[in-house]
Amino acid sequence: SGTVCDCGRYRRVVGQLNVNVARLNTSIKFVKNVIAGIRETDEKFYYIVKEEKNYREALIHCKDRGGTLAMPKDEATNALIADYISKSGLFRAFIGMNDMEKEGQFVYADNTALQNYSNWKEGEPNDPTGREDCVEMLSTGEWNDSECQVTIYFVCEFLKKRK
Repeated sequence: SGTVCDCGRYRRVVGQLNVNVARLNTSIKFVKNVIAGIRETDEKFYYIVKEEKNYREALIHCKDRGGTLAMPKDEATNALIADYISKSGLFRAFIGMNDMEKEGQFVYADNTALQNYSNWKEGEPNDPTGREDCVEMLSTGEWNDSECQVTIYFVCEFLKKRK
């Protein structure tokens, strides 16, 4: 009691700290998006794994790291992943959809049904051999049913941690 607060000086220090934090957040986003090659939405991160694996191996790879194969459930997410695939110089990558349980009834990797959105390439899914039970996204953003045993790159998705 009886001491005088030099509050103006503390406000300036706090203000400068806020500016520094904003700069660091911008730098972190740059590192994630450009250097590390991660894409993100408000709720999720997406990462192309440039290791050729079959569908089941890709599922396990993503799960072991706390994620799942990417599940584009709307046009904006699909476009983000397609742009990512295209800008990575790839033609295709596995995403988290399959009809392994019931032929012709595609579900996401989390076993939920496809709902109001799909982006099948014209004439797909066609499954001419009866073995195309998994889904790849083409660099155009279109989906194609594919054999699960082919080994290609894949896209994992991770939920952002809530504070």
